Amino acid sequence: MTAQFTAEVDQNEYLPEGGRVVDAIVTVTAQGGDLRDASAALTAAQVILVDTSGSMAMPGTKIAEAKKATAVAIDTLRDGVAFAVVAGTAGAHMIYPGDTRMVPANPQSRAEAKAAVSRLRADGGTAIGRWLDLANYLFAGQNAEVKHAILLTDGQNQHETPTDFQRVLDACEGKFICDSRGVGTDWVATELRKVASTLLGTADGLEDPSELPAAFRAMTEAAMGKSVADVSLRVWTPAGSKIRFVKQVYPQVEDLTARRVEVSARIGDYPTGAWGAESRDYHISVEVEPDVVGEEVLAARFSLVSGGSVLTEKLVLARWTDDTALSTKINPQVAHYTGQAELAQVIQDGIKDRDEGDVESATAKLGRAVQLAHESGHEGTAKLLARLVEVVDAPTGTVRLKKQVANVDAELTNVRSTKTVRVKKKQPEEG
Repeated sequence: MTAQFTAEVDQNEYLPEGGRVVDAIVTVTAQGGDLRDASAALTAAQVILVDTSGSMAMPGTKIAEAKKATAVAIDTLRDGVAFAVVAGTAGAHMIYPGDTRMVPANPQSRAEAKAAVSRLRADGGTAIGRWLDLANYLFAGQNAEVKHAILLTDGQNQHETPTDFQRVLDACEGKFICDSRGVGTDWVATELRKVASTLLGTADGLEDPSELPAAFRAMTEAAMGKSVADVSLRVWTPAGSKIRFVKQVYPQVEDLTARRVEVSARIGDYPTGAWGAESRDYHISVEVEPDVVGEEVLAARFSLVSGGSVLTEKLVLARWTDDTALSTKINPQVAHYTGQAELAQVIQDGIKDRDEGDVESATAKLGRAVQLAHESGHEGTAKLLARLVEVVDAPTGTVRLKKQVANVDAELTNVRSTKTVRVKKKQPEEG
């Protein structure tokens, strides 16, 4: 059974006289599509890109756990799923199979692949774009509905120019999904986030190499569990209106505005990738032409589509009123996710200012991040921020920058900055 989609809209549809901006949070939930049921899943292909640069041997636990993790991912593949393993250095090298192709997973190919992976050695540099370029070539020979890559690195992308890296990312966009992970202490959050953002995947850092096997299993299981491919968020708006932005805001912030593909003058599609059993939230902001008090209009029609089929659809409304109590009421979902998007931005900007030596600006921005994390109940981010700053008072965002901070702590905070939490539920009052 493929996933069944439902959607719910949270908004304050009341605008003041002359008001133009309509904001809505749309929660989309897909249920069904059991990843353990091969008949429900889509055809899939997976490429595993493993950093085998020299630094992976320092300490040796990194390469050892990377081998275990790759073996776990191979074992997690369903029978028949095409796969390949690539070793990444300053170039990209086929580990399994031996030539540039993909092979279907079965007991024999899994055993051969794991044997080849066990012989991996760490030596060489890092050029992530070249790894992705080879993955793109391999996927081009596959007709799979879901094409998924796992990219693991422990270092900075030192052996290619930023221009070459961006050129490869542009070539790969829309061709496959890639989840990127950093391990050790020398990876760069902005590079991992760029890969994940462009290729509609996830990015994260692992504090200990022993976390790799579980992470590789989870990423592979998620890919194997996709049951609807090439899903787009379709937004219709009335004549005279303007899309201000379209963002995914849960489980992570991803601005989709610039990715709009025109269907017609008033309809645009925004890519969301493949779906399994999961839930995501989107923030849609539209500027509409004002109408008279008392009038209600359709500000936007939101739908998810795949292969020409509408999976679910919801309406975003606007109604003008002279009742200030109605028009000034702040929708908690909209307010929450506006804060979460700001949280991601101030963390990234604050760390950048800190790295550039602008202590005053970094303190102000990271203090604001502490305040937003406290207000939204984002405990994971609050704990990470506490590695970078001494928190004097979280509710007001009063902090001091720590003088000694491990590089990996800043990168972890950065790479996880886009991860969001849903609205904190209020406890019922006792009485």
